Amino acid sequence: MDKIAEEAFKQTGLSPTYGFIILTVNEQPGITQKELAALLHTAPSTIARFVVKLENKNLVYTEQSGRSTLSYLTEEGTILVNKINEAWDKLHNLYADTLGKEESDELALHISEIGDQLKIDK
Repeated sequence: MDKIAEEAFKQTGLSPTYGFIILTVNEQPGITQKELAALLHTAPSTIARFVVKLENKNLVYTEQSGRSTLSYLTEEGTILVNKINEAWDKLHNLYADTLGKEESDELALHISEIGDQLKIDK
């Protein structure tokens, strides 16, 4: 699955995780790194490292607000959003080609349900 995902995202120059961060920041400008960590079920320190890498690529910038670090897209990051959405569509299609459409849809639903359950359990 990782190989398929990496192939789908090759055109963006990012991994799927970085793509998810970009899309989330696009949908929720000013999201905190703590909120990003909760959405990705990842340690805040890991998200901080991811965000620094995206800052180094000039795709994201951050601002401090009290004790929180808020993330925003740069112009370059905003331009990349369409490519990332295309990569997600390509990934879904690759899974469908490999597993069959019905199985691929069930997998996506199951993964979403697991993510929701993890949110509830925390």
